[in-house]
This record gives sequence, C-alpha cells and structure tokens, in this order.
Amino acid sequence: MNALTITLGTVGALLSLVCWYAFIRGALRMFNIVRLGQPAPDRWRPIVPRFKQMIIEFAAHTKMVKFRTVGWAHWLVMIGFMVGSVFWFEAYGQTFNPEFHWPIVGDTAVYHLMDEILGLGTVIGITTLIIIRQLNHPRKPERQSRFAGSGFKAAYFVEAVVLIEGLGMVFVKAGKIATYGHANPYTDFFTMRLAELLPANSNMVSIFALIKLMSGMIWLYIVGTRINWGVAWHRFTAFPNIYFKRMDDGTVALGAAKPMMSGGKVLEMEEADPDVDAFGAGKIEDFSWKGWLDFTTCTECGRCQSQCPAWNTGKPLSPKLLIMSLRDHSHAKAPYLLAGGKKDMAGDEVGLVDAEGNVDQKALDAIPQNARDEADRKLVADAIEGGIIDPEVLWSCTTCGACVEQCPVDIEHVDHIIDMRRYQVLIESEFPSELAGLFKNLENKGNPWGQNSKDRLNWINEMDFDIPVFGQDADSFQDYEYLFWVGCAGAYEDRAKKTTKAVAELLATAGVKFMVLGADETCTGDSARRAGNEFLFQQLAMQNIETLNNVFDGVEQSKRKIVVTCAHCFNALGNEYPQVGGDYEVVHHTQLLNRLVRQKKLIPVASVSQDITYHDPCYLGRHNKVYDAPRELMAASGSNLKEMPRHGERSMCCGAGGARMWMEENIGKRINIDRVDEALATNPKKIATGCPFCRVMLTDGVTARQEGGAHEGVEVVDVAQLMLESITRVESSVLAENIKVIPREQTPEEKLATEKVAAVEEKGRVEEIEVAAEG
Repeated sequence: MNALTITLGTVGALLSLVCWYAFIRGALRMFNIVRLGQPAPDRWRPIVPRFKQMIIEFAAHTKMVKFRTVGWAHWLVMIGFMVGSVFWFEAYGQTFNPEFHWPIVGDTAVYHLMDEILGLGTVIGITTLIIIRQLNHPRKPERQSRFAGSGFKAAYFVEAVVLIEGLGMVFVKAGKIATYGHANPYTDFFTMRLAELLPANSNMVSIFALIKLMSGMIWLYIVGTRINWGVAWHRFTAFPNIYFKRMDDGTVALGAAKPMMSGGKVLEMEEADPDVDAFGAGKIEDFSWKGWLDFTTCTECGRCQSQCPAWNTGKPLSPKLLIMSLRDHSHAKAPYLLAGGKKDMAGDEVGLVDAEGNVDQKALDAIPQNARDEADRKLVADAIEGGIIDPEVLWSCTTCGACVEQCPVDIEHVDHIIDMRRYQVLIESEFPSELAGLFKNLENKGNPWGQNSKDRLNWINEMDFDIPVFGQDADSFQDYEYLFWVGCAGAYEDRAKKTTKAVAELLATAGVKFMVLGADETCTGDSARRAGNEFLFQQLAMQNIETLNNVFDGVEQSKRKIVVTCAHCFNALGNEYPQVGGDYEVVHHTQLLNRLVRQKKLIPVASVSQDITYHDPCYLGRHNKVYDAPRELMAASGSNLKEMPRHGERSMCCGAGGARMWMEENIGKRINIDRVDEALATNPKKIATGCPFCRVMLTDGVTARQEGGAHEGVEVVDVAQLMLESITRVESSVLAENIKVIPREQTPEEKLATEKVAAVEEKGRVEEIEVAAEG
C-alpha cells in the first residue's frame, strides 16, 4: 500500500457512494412506478413451485438455449455477472492493497480456478454476443434484423461494461501473477501466460482493479438514471418477471386468454359496471403491475419480433416495439400518476382536484410538462391523434403466441394486446368494420357465417350411416364415450366438412360410441374473445356450458369427454371454459385417433406413400403443446413427412388466429401466402394440418399460387383424411352398428354414482334459488 494506491482506493470508494446512491434511487423509483399498475393477487402463490421454476429458468437458461449460440454465450455472461460479482467486489480492497484477496477462500485453488473461468467466460460470452449483434445489425435490410428498432446506445454501453469487467478480472489476476508470482498451471492456465507480457508492478494491479471497479460503478450510475433501459435492468427485473408469470406450473402465458380483470378481480358479464370497472386497457394504468413489470423488463432482444408473422410479412406490428412503446409511455406518464393525477372517460381531470371538485392547478403545474402531455395521449390511436399504439398495430396480431413462446423473460404480449382490444370493442366501439358482421352473426345465429342452426346437421345427411344426435336419437349420454364437438367450420364450411366426415367415419370404424349436439351446438366464442368482445364470449360460453351440462347430466366428471377437430374449439373448451364454470375432458381428434391406432382399433393397411408437409396449428401446437400426435398419425398412415424450416414451437401462423380469419389483410404480404410458399418449397404432394381454420387459409394460399400455374395438384388435407386413406373402409351398415348404443341396466355402483352427482347438482340449484330469494 502506498500513496498512489491509497489515492486510487479513496477515489474509487467516494465515487462508489455517488454511483450506488444513483442506482438505489433508480431502483426505488422503478419499484414505485411498477406499483402504479392494477392489483394482480393471483401472481404470488404458490411460492415454492414459482420459485423453483424461476431458478430452473435462470440456471438452465431454458428459454435462451432455444437459440444455441446466443444461449450459451448469454449463460456465460450471466454467470460471470452473478458469481463474478464476488470477484468484482474484491476490487475495493485491491485498489488500496494490490495483494488483497478475500480471507479464508481467496487463496484457495478452487477460488483461483473460478476467477480464471469466470473472467475468460465473460470475455468469450460477451464477445460472441457483440459479434452476433453486429452480424444482425439493421444496417442490413431493415425487416430482416431482430434488432430493428432496438436502442443501440444502451446495448453498446452494456456490452462495453461487461467486456471491461471481464477483462478486468483477467488482467487483475494476470497482474498479480506478474508482480508476485505463485502461478498454478491448473488454476491459472491462461493468466499465467498473459502475465509473461506484463511488468512486475504493484501499482499496475491497483490501476487494473480500479478500472474493473469503475466500469461497474459507471454502469450503476448510468443505469440508475435511465430506468427505461431494459437491456441493462433485465439483470434484476427478469427474476421477478419469471416468478410472477401467469402460469404457476412454469409454462408460458398461452392457451387460455387472461380473464378480463379490474382492480384485481375477474369481471363477469352480469356484475361489471363500466362506470367503476376497467373494461380491458384503455389507459396505461389499466394494466396490472405485472404488465408494468413486463414493459420494464423487455431486453429489446427482438426474438419476439423475429418470429412474428405480422412483422415478417410487412405489417406494422412488432411485439418488441409494442412493449417498448408501452414502457416509454408508462415511464413518461408516471410522474403525473405518482402525483395523484387521474382522468375520467371524458378526459377530464378527477384526480388532482380540491375539496370543491375543481382542478388543483397548482398541483398540476408542479408536474413536469412532458408527463402532463403523456397523460393527454390516447393509448390506442393513430399518429395524427398522438396515440401510443396505432390501431393497425393492434389489429394486425393473430395471437399465434410466437412472441410469448420465444421471449426469454416471460413477457405476456398476447394478454396485453387482447386487453387493449377489449377496451376498444367494449368501450370505444372502435374495431375493424369486418368484425361488426362477425359479432352480429355470433349474437344472432351462434356462428360466424350467420347460417341457420338446423343446417349444422347437413353434413350428417351427406354420410352413408346415421350418427346419433343428442335430443333426437339419444336423450342420455349414458354408455357413450365421447361427445363429438363438430364446431362451426366443421358443420358449415365445405372444406372443413371433409375433416368432420373423415373423423366420424374413423371413430365409427374403431367402434367408438359417440354422439353430436347438432343444432344445439353454438360457437365456442374463440374469435369473439380474441377480438376483444369478452362479454360476447362469456354469453356464448355460458350458453354452451348449460347445453353441455344438460348432456352430461348424471355423468361422473371423469366420463365427461369431448373430442374436437378445431384447434380453436379445443383451446376454448379445454382451457377457457373452466374459467367460467365448464370443466370437461377435451381431446383433439389427432390425439384420439393416434390413441386408437396404438390400441389397434384403427389398423392402417395401405400406405399413403407420399411426400407430405405438416403445418402446426398455433392453437394446437404452441398454445397446447400438441406436436407429436399429428406426426405419429401421419407416420402410421405411411406418409413421408417433410418438415418446413419453421415447424413445432417455431411454426409460422396461417394468419387466421386472433379473429384475423374474418378480417381483410391489406398491408404487406398475406400471411397465408407466406406460409404456403414455405410449404410448397418442400415439394409436397399434400399439405396436412389439424385445424379447419388453417385448412381454409392454406387452401386459399395454394389456390392463389396455382392460379399462377405453379404446383398443380397439391392439395391441403387434414391428418384424419390421411389415416382414412390408409385403412380398410368398412360398410356403412357396420359403421352404424359400431356406434349404436344399446341401453342397459345400470349396475348398483353406477346408480349410486348417478344419484350422488344428481344430489350435488340439485343442492347447487337449491342454493342458487335461496341466494336469489335473499337478494
């Protein structure tokens, strides 16, 4: 220790006080800003599973390893930051005394080896990430880069600091070896070689230590004064954002849409009050605090953007830029909200008022002008009106979930988009004109096409054998195995009806006892919900639940089974109906048919023997993780599967989800055309899928390409049709006999179970009547 090292240490310590103060002040400000969001009481528990999942995602980097090179490079940087902080704090002592090390552990071989590996790992990892960022820089064609729109100043700063910190660890250690010796070829394998290039100088070691220390201090100061730098703050905010994710089982926020909530409670159609409750998100403060944490945590990495079908086909929507816009707006408006500012639906100030209800101008004047300006901006409006999110951005989303699936910090983009759509539909009545027809048809006719309910039976009349319809051919579900939910497309759309017929014949061939609802079936409301019409969804859902409960009356819970062909019905019935009281076992037809093949109830005898590519429906694949069953079914049929580059969890959307099936697509390349081009590039004889919406969109795309004279003969089919081609077809009389149910006497055990179910349901009805009478 000498005058120079004492000076260096003192300067480092004093500057550290300033930098730590700035950082802690920024962290507290961020905490207070995030708290401005609506309550989200369901995000805290269960504690142990949530904490366990957070540790797994952190330690195993389960999200990042989907991109291998980036994954391991980021893991090295992350470990270098987390564990390497031990060596970074050591720099405080090393600036005063070059020989300083932590007592007890600091001179052990394990400690030296960790220092070596973490220093080198940090340098290698961050150098790799810097190279990747440059190779993918948007100076190349704009929409090709996932970094397009990201803030490069913040990214370069963070990368520089991490590189200096890593080099600091390496050079401090090498300087100590050059000055004091004691190198070990096993624990100092790199730094001992670097030390040969350095002079023996104790002051040099302290200077290296100060550089290492001050790189971190500068980072703390700069970041503490710029709390909207998600690329820096995600080092800390990613942990709570993962812990507080919507799904406590560790899965991403897909499948069921988040219920519409206000003040931390789920809104139900009969009880909601537009004068009190927030119907979706019409202002930034209508998002929950978890939403605000999402906005703050975004790293601007652009993985969501790189996978987005809207962005990749020239639409204005980028999930990344949407989250960044919400983040910047929330932080800019925060001073107004923290001061107590609030506006009513008419835009009048109701928060900062005096005892007489007049605007408190003095309190308003104390708020920065830019914050007051932000408070006047609409959340959803075009640029002329100064909106934060352009309507074209909001309505371009197909809710395919690719953004949510790929996000390394579990941001819930789709939930936020649906919440904004809810406000636009339910309060503002501002939505694409095509949706007006959809909503009207769903309200009046119970299906998107506006067809008569009796026409749901037309496909049955086209079959060679009778299919039992509940209420006509059967009054009870007793002795049946499945209720076949046909869906609107499966009943009305000619191409989708081919799937319906194929599934019905396959089930009958396998001897599965099933029935259909016929005219009593109503749209599940999937498109209504994704379009933001939450109350229409609830109306349709409650109507269907009443019908289904009538069908399953007296049937024990484990036997209330439904098979569906539509991926959207599959998701709605299986994941969303439990939110409103409908709990059933729902299987997709590919799952059931695959099970029947394995049980030898369906035996393929004639190989399809064609090159076929498979399109993963978003609401079957990403939203419900059903990837294997359709492919196993195709393999059983003898099909030669030729995968598209984007398949499985990275499958490209067909363009029909998010109610886009019913809207015109006027900007950029049509999504279905883009997907069909990818499919046709595999030179298939057929394109297979497992959803009627996908089938319609892909068929339209193939037709458009064939009109240009290309790929003649390529057909879009459902996986069920491939299986039907491969089996020995059975006489219609045998099929009818296979699904015929002969009433039988219930066993005493079954009678007892039926009576128990009936008693419970009757008790529930009595309680409802009593509650209504008391009210």
